Amino acid sequence: MTTASILAAVGSGGLVGFTLGLIGGGGSILATPLLLYAVGVANPHVAIGTGALAVSVNAYANLANHARKGHVWWRCAIVFALIGTAGAILGSSLGLLVDGKNLLLLFGLVMVAVGLLMLRPRRDTGAEPRPVDLRMCLVTATAAIATGAASGFFGIGGGFLIVPALIFATGMPTISAIGSSLLAVGTFGLATALNYARAGLVDWPLAIEFILGGVIGGAFGMLIATRLSTSKTALNRIFAALVLVVAVYVILRNAPRLM
Repeated sequence: MTTASILAAVGSGGLVGFTLGLIGGGGSILATPLLLYAVGVANPHVAIGTGALAVSVNAYANLANHARKGHVWWRCAIVFALIGTAGAILGSSLGLLVDGKNLLLLFGLVMVAVGLLMLRPRRDTGAEPRPVDLRMCLVTATAAIATGAASGFFGIGGGFLIVPALIFATGMPTISAIGSSLLAVGTFGLATALNYARAGLVDWPLAIEFILGGVIGGAFGMLIATRLSTSKTALNRIFAALVLVVAVYVILRNAPRLM
């Protein structure tokens, strides 16, 4: 690889890691287009598999940073990650059978819906968890399986889905949902990456460069997220704005493919 391509890989990984550290999601949906259009990966499935591996490692690194700040609700995070992994394995197996680019238009529409929902005013949930009863467990399990399947199918970490799902299921504050989501993002991404690696669709040297940039970017993102956590709406607005911007790009980029 040339110096320019290495810098592009490290810089792209830094942007993805920064996004993961800041809002706990969005990084993986950025990873694939960055690998394709900034780094120059030719095969979309290689970009998906390599991006999934890099996002997984970066998510675990950012998880450690958030855990040190006390942002992770471990019981909810572990249950969500374990149950959702089954969905991620199934979803990634199905995704391997489909041209990755053809999935992006539908995915863009889903992102628009999620972004608009996140812009709605949200009552502050405080620091008190909801009662751990049968209803909460069922809601959490259902959300985990659904987001895991979407994560694997589209080849993404799924943080932008996991964060609102955790808030909806458990009532945790946004900053805690961001920190807790990273365990699921890392686990779902790892499951997807292993499925793609079995098919020879992971570029390992490129993944290492991407991961290096992501660890550095993630540290900065986590610091900013911690400062913004004192605002009731700042993180939700940043999250929604990022999702909507990427959604518009994805839709505009892929709509002509269907005409």
